[in-house]
Amino acid sequence: MAKTKKTKEKSLESILFDCRNTLRGKVSSLTNRDAVMGLVFLKFAGDKFEKRRSEIKEQYGDIPTFLEKPSFYLSENVFYLRENCRWSEIVKNAGAKDIANKIDQAMADIETDNSPLKGALLQKFYANLGLDPKVIKSLIDDINQISEEKFKEKDLIGTVYEYFMRNFAYDSKQEKGEFYTPKCIVDLIAELIEPFQGRIYDPCCGTGGMFVQSVKFVEAHNGNKMDIAVYGQEENPDTYRLAKQNLAIRGISCDLGDRNASSFLDDRHEDLKVDYIMANPPFNLKKWRDPNDLLNDPRWSGYGIPPVSNANYAWILHMLSKLDVTDGIAGFLLANGALSSPEELAIRTQLIENDKVEAIIVLPREMFYLTDISVTLWIINNNKKASSLNGRQVRNRENEILFVDLRTWNKLHDDNKAVVFNDEIIQKVKKIYNDWQSLNCPEKYEQPELYRSVKKSEIIERGYTLVPSKYIEFVDKDLDINYEEEMSRIQKEMQEILNKEQKSQDLLKSAFEGIGYAIK
Repeated sequence: MAKTKKTKEKSLESILFDCRNTLRGKVSSLTNRDAVMGLVFLKFAGDKFEKRRSEIKEQYGDIPTFLEKPSFYLSENVFYLRENCRWSEIVKNAGAKDIANKIDQAMADIETDNSPLKGALLQKFYANLGLDPKVIKSLIDDINQISEEKFKEKDLIGTVYEYFMRNFAYDSKQEKGEFYTPKCIVDLIAELIEPFQGRIYDPCCGTGGMFVQSVKFVEAHNGNKMDIAVYGQEENPDTYRLAKQNLAIRGISCDLGDRNASSFLDDRHEDLKVDYIMANPPFNLKKWRDPNDLLNDPRWSGYGIPPVSNANYAWILHMLSKLDVTDGIAGFLLANGALSSPEELAIRTQLIENDKVEAIIVLPREMFYLTDISVTLWIINNNKKASSLNGRQVRNRENEILFVDLRTWNKLHDDNKAVVFNDEIIQKVKKIYNDWQSLNCPEKYEQPELYRSVKKSEIIERGYTLVPSKYIEFVDKDLDINYEEEMSRIQKEMQEILNKEQKSQDLLKSAFEGIGYAIK
């Protein structure tokens, strides 16, 4: 009797790769991203709807009055879906010639019925792709293989969204796919500023990754995600839409403003004051305002007007204006040039004089998919005084800044060859920071080539530069070299090379002479 060949179960990553690959070459990378992410949203929204529907049926019976009542779903952060919007219906009609129109109608109806999703879903998108219905069916079939029953992931939604955000960012780097901050960097920021409760803000929120990790941080430390309120803004309309989608499917309530808009030119949270800021602004943004714009803006008050040529310090001052003046703390990324750029010296000087900078942490190169440059994590703090902070006592750090240089911590890589920090590395950085804050911190807090606590007086002496290597001791490895031994070794190797070359020349000369040609 012939043995039946066992079909090998596909891994989750293999399925996700197939989803991403189905439209490759048929549409642009960004269109591919939008098509996949839209259907992934429908899949997870449908799964959550069916799960909640089963709970209602179990509690109240198979009574349409209850099963079709939107409030019974919305009360549990689940979107109510009309029958044509449910994933089971999409799958059932996947082979239809008008499947693209059916998906577009589902997207429109879901937005109509669920106000938090206004502007989050693509409208009249799938029909305009012009794809063969068989291709759309193939994509639906791929996505339909993603299920909680099959993959017992603790956070399947998070795993899937993380995969697509990361990999579409990598695919789209030639198309300015500036919408993804590596998860490990967001984790690091959250661990350092500890956003346990209060208001969290991101003025350039991308796809909402900072907020997702903030919520995960709170939950990982046994907190309640209901204790934090999320506020953000995003200028790019496509990225704004993805952010609303990303947060909504995870049940994270947020206020991203009533539309996409520039935080500088059209602040949608003008009077907002927050406890925490987590951000990754566009690096070295040029022409962010016209020369005559925002000259008397209150956000620059006491600091000077950021130059048109670079928005780095405009981001800093914008975020500072949003922080609670008593306890507000911000963790954000900037290009390394902001540490010493002469054009913003006056603003940087005032930030240091006002004692707003708490820590400067330079990260390794190649942590981002879209650029290989090294960037800096800044921590700005409105309260550097001694206090009780999240259950621990911290000392007075006024007029001190912690400098950390992590450029050599670049040995760990992900599948896309980008440098990553695992949990162990993140905790090591957190320990450096927390030990510096602690009551037991020694007067001389430093480790050569890694970190050092520096008084404001020394920073003033060095011309208000914030480049860590100006303060952290670096050991000159050349001092350990025995020059006489090295020069003898090099001389011997060079002599061996010259001897071999001479031998080759002699052999060549003999060869020519052997056939009757003399070489002079």
